[in-house]
Amino acid sequence: MKREIDFCKMQDLAPAIVQDAASGEVLMLGFMNREACERTFASGYVTFFSRTRKQLWTKGETSGNRLKLVSAAIDCDRDTLLLQVEVEGAGLVCHEGTRSCFTKQFFRNQALKETPDEQAVRS
Repeated sequence: MKREIDFCKMQDLAPAIVQDAASGEVLMLGFMNREACERTFASGYVTFFSRTRKQLWTKGETSGNRLKLVSAAIDCDRDTLLLQVEVEGAGLVCHEGTRSCFTKQFFRNQALKETPDEQAVRS
């Protein structure tokens, strides 16, 4: 089995999904280039590549909310990483001051909103 990350598909970048190792909660999505991956695995703390600033940044260097790497997996196409982490500091991962960057509801299928028990009571 090939264990290399395919950085060629997205201009030398790979999406990295960050997940809390204990709870399974998805915390954020960042992008990594080869150097960010190497630094992450060498240091044990998650480093990303900023697409806007065109430079590496280690999550939590200024806020103290660092992401300690517990494990890493790649998807079947070898072009996306799943990083399981322990959050250090106050636990606020998002720059907006929340634990997760995924706090804004975008879509919810109303047909799936109710549980089967709630639907049975209603009918």
